[in-house]
Amino acid sequence: MTEEAVGCSRRRLLGTATLAGAGVLGLGACGTRSAKAIVPPAIKGKVIARTGEIPVGGGKVLDKWKIVVAQPSQGTFKAFSATCTHQGCTVGSPEDGVITCPCHGSEFDATDGSVKQGPAGAPLQEFTVRLQGDGITVA
Repeated sequence: MTEEAVGCSRRRLLGTATLAGAGVLGLGACGTRSAKAIVPPAIKGKVIARTGEIPVGGGKVLDKWKIVVAQPSQGTFKAFSATCTHQGCTVGSPEDGVITCPCHGSEFDATDGSVKQGPAGAPLQEFTVRLQGDGITVA
């Protein structure tokens, strides 16, 4: 096994163990992952942010749950896994409709989580968002 393959296996093992403990399941192989996350039971249906906290065209990373919430257009709210599908880094807060990973520069569309620029090859996992008054919940 090459040194690169060993490092990749270690990263995958550590990342999977860490994410499994946080209630996130099903991440694939190193390099390009399929981000198949589930909503952590601790937040399912609970208000995780207020609409006034999420700027139009921007958003906010909720580090506690590794979720990024965006408002790509006035009154439209989206939520995605904040884990980059390239190598598992936490993405940054959306700006101008783009979610950028600070580790390797991958960019994702804040409207649908699709890859705008690699090296990531898979979109961010999207969560279903519901509004309860001015509260944002994920289901």
